[in-house]
Amino acid sequence: MSISISNFRTKIDDINSYLLIAFAFFLPLTVVGGNFFAVLIFLLWLIKADFKNDFQKLKNNMVVIAVMLFLVLHVVGLLWTSDLQWGLHILKKELKFLWLPIFMLFIKKEHIKYYIGAFLAAMTFAEITSYAIWLEIIAPFGNATVYNPTPFNTHITYNPFLALTIYILLYFIIFDKTIDKKQKYIYAFFVITMSINMFITGGRAGQVMYFSMIILLAFQYFEKQFFKALLVSAIVIPTIIFIAYKSSTVFKDRIHLAINQIENYEQNKNTSVGLRLTFALNSWEIIKQNPFIGVGTGDFKSEYVKINSIKTPQLKPTTNPHNMYTLELVQFGLLGLGSLLLISFYQIRFAIRSQKDMIHKVGLALPLLFGVIMFSDSYLLGHYTTLLFIFFSSILYKDYNNES
Repeated sequence: MSISISNFRTKIDDINSYLLIAFAFFLPLTVVGGNFFAVLIFLLWLIKADFKNDFQKLKNNMVVIAVMLFLVLHVVGLLWTSDLQWGLHILKKELKFLWLPIFMLFIKKEHIKYYIGAFLAAMTFAEITSYAIWLEIIAPFGNATVYNPTPFNTHITYNPFLALTIYILLYFIIFDKTIDKKQKYIYAFFVITMSINMFITGGRAGQVMYFSMIILLAFQYFEKQFFKALLVSAIVIPTIIFIAYKSSTVFKDRIHLAINQIENYEQNKNTSVGLRLTFALNSWEIIKQNPFIGVGTGDFKSEYVKINSIKTPQLKPTTNPHNMYTLELVQFGLLGLGSLLLISFYQIRFAIRSQKDMIHKVGLALPLLFGVIMFSDSYLLGHYTTLLFIFFSSILYKDYNNES
């Protein structure tokens, strides 16, 4: 029996790598499916029980260290929170960051194409399903309506997933010299259909991420030709906006709605954009009172109730400011903001120093694109987008030179 267990342990690295392929497929589609494979990976890691060697593999990885510091801050922040129950709730949500070092241990360089391929296949399935609902071929289910066809998760989550998918496809088309013309044509087809899908759904943060992605790609393609990249961006983005505005009712409606809500903020505080502005303004009052270490992991909710009752008593209080930077500032002050930015800093540094083109470019895109959308929501608190960030971080920021 001991011999068979020993033999099984030697196979766990391979098994978990294949489980990560399955995780990549289910990640955009279902919470239960993604969690199932993540838990299997965790249990097999425990069975392998090679913790000392695992620590040696990761101890010098600054992205892992920055992520762990971010998580530890949420633990330490319980010391100065008065609402311990809510603090534990927030900590539980952020414990997903523990998947980063575990996933990274089992990521294999030779399987990267399979991880990404599984993710792209899942997003293609999600896109086809979205079109089927939009065209009324199938009845809406999940979160979907014909007007906003996002069945597997909300438009707030779906569109950032879609934007990252389009970026990856464009990376393969523009920069990857190993794929043939037939593959590039297939990828180009899905770039077009996914771009259209981006504007028949209502996720404005994902749309901003999409336009940011175009700017980033232009600068990556033209490299040091700053003005040429700027010119291409200045032509492509307004063209896409014009086409989307003329052809998509949902995009047109949500643009007008956002403009109206901003221009008439005082009369439209209880709206999507109005509430976000209110959350920011009220949260700033809390930040000013606690600028350095914040109010602790669990006190955003209770402190916001207090300030809301003074500043905007006509509105319901929130448990989340819908801005990741604001959330960290309220919870941990400048210490929290610094901890969040430290993750991006080491991701960008890792990408810049990498000699591998994919890590160099996609590894730069991940923190920059997330950096944009975190202004509109707490995307490293929610389930889907946090796991998206963690999963791609485990692929992009692993030191493959230290693989045995």
